[in-house]
Amino acid sequence: MARIRLVEQNEVSGAEKERYDELAGRNAVTNMKKGLLNDAATYDAYMAWYTSWKRLVEVVGEKDAVLYAHAISTTNSCQLCSLFFISDVKGLGLDPHNLQYDEKEQVLTELGRQIVKNPTAVSDELFDRLRKFFDDVEIVVIVGFAGQMIATNNFNSVLKIDVDQRLLPIINEFKPATWREGIQ
Repeated sequence: MARIRLVEQNEVSGAEKERYDELAGRNAVTNMKKGLLNDAATYDAYMAWYTSWKRLVEVVGEKDAVLYAHAISTTNSCQLCSLFFISDVKGLGLDPHNLQYDEKEQVLTELGRQIVKNPTAVSDELFDRLRKFFDDVEIVVIVGFAGQMIATNNFNSVLKIDVDQRLLPIINEFKPATWREGIQ
């Protein structure tokens, strides 16, 4: 159960209500957004994720963007985000538990995992491999998205945002990451 109130449309007013009404009009209300809509400024900050996502898709393509976000979210052990991306991976016709990566996908997913585990230790070797596929502008987009994704992961994990109804049928497909076990 979420640690905060997940607001409903009739419970908000002002800027929060404007944003909620816009989401409801697009049938885009999720539990995370219900949590964020406790405060319009925080909501606005987190909705920049969509700007970053759109740019990431332009740079790496939709499949690679999904695989990258999936790697970040599962490594960061965010149940809600992981389930969204497990669903998206399946939507691509792939098995999220038996992914086979080409060289570019391997570099992106490895980057996502290294950023989550220790952003100060992303290897030079990995960056050399990344530069085979991407220029500086594209790398900024890729790393910038990782920061947005991690922020979203942390919001959902810290506040224990409830899994959305549409994801409940696959809830058992989420397996928490174990790499942190032993870190003190």
